[in-house]
Amino acid sequence: MSDHRTTQKRGRGALTNPGSRYAQLGREQVDDGWYPDEPEPLRTQYSVDSSRTIISRNQSPDIPFDRSINPYRGCEHGCIYCYARPTHAWLGLSPGLDFESRLFYKPEAAAQLERELAKPGYRPATIVLGANTDPYQPLERKLRITRGVLKVLRACRHPVAVTTKSALVLRDLDLLAEMAAERLAAVQISITTLDSDLAGRLEPRAASPKRRLEAIAELSRAGVPTGVLVSPLIPGLTDADLERVLDAAAQAGATRAGSLLIRLPLEIKDLFADWLRTHFPERADKVLSLIRQCRDGGLNDTRFGTRFSGTGPVAELLRQRFELAAGRLGLTRQDAAWELDANQFRTPAATGAQLSLFDQQADD
Repeated sequence: MSDHRTTQKRGRGALTNPGSRYAQLGREQVDDGWYPDEPEPLRTQYSVDSSRTIISRNQSPDIPFDRSINPYRGCEHGCIYCYARPTHAWLGLSPGLDFESRLFYKPEAAAQLERELAKPGYRPATIVLGANTDPYQPLERKLRITRGVLKVLRACRHPVAVTTKSALVLRDLDLLAEMAAERLAAVQISITTLDSDLAGRLEPRAASPKRRLEAIAELSRAGVPTGVLVSPLIPGLTDADLERVLDAAAQAGATRAGSLLIRLPLEIKDLFADWLRTHFPERADKVLSLIRQCRDGGLNDTRFGTRFSGTGPVAELLRQRFELAAGRLGLTRQDAAWELDANQFRTPAATGAQLSLFDQQADD
């Protein structure tokens, strides 16, 4: 298990690297004065994820889809609030700095997807690409695993909804536009705030808010149904930007919007509180108090029906603000372009797709 000093690492979100909750032994970090004033850069390490399946299933009544694909474990974007951080503990790693610096990739994702789509019992429905970690984080620029997955889905005429906070999604505009023309693809771009300084602290290696708005505009011009996720909504920190984000996204061409209240499960509670007291000490107590007011006195709520939206007057006010602003901008209207069509699905055997890792790397 790695251990790091609590000093801020440049380009990283978490300040610490607490051990896995499954570890038998724990560690406590202490600054004994022997470290240099300027910490060493934390280099990202990459390993192969040998998972045998690529499609993840869920039966949650809170989630409007039942399957997703995540080409990567961990995420170099380093978003301090990321609800996926605790999953790194399953690997014996830290949900802190390990989550954003020790990444795992699935080189055979496209081939695995072909096999799973070819199974006799498979029934098509929209696959969400990037439900847990971002499918367009920096490593994707080199490995092109997400593009390989999209090529299989295109060949099989299988519907997909992409969720990302990266402008790298524009690299695959050729595939997405072609699929969107057949009602097989849509994209949602996450924008937490328009404040570039705040975004740089919250999401240190993600695209700037300006670049994300430009991505919405380019996707929309190409005919790809594009929405904005104002998530997570952090009361006392990002909520002042709620209406402005919706306005800017609508002007850029977004036709749908969503918003989720910040979730702080397991280790994220302490990671976020440490980050908040370091970057915004004057606001920390207020922000944490507002979150508790939305979570029945705690910093997290695992109950179905309320875990994404919260309860109480503060959460209700945020909900009303979102609904009024999104409704005024037409971002809550039913749009046929968002009704992706699973009836066009053809099995990989019928398409002869047969993609491999080598095909992905050779693709321009």
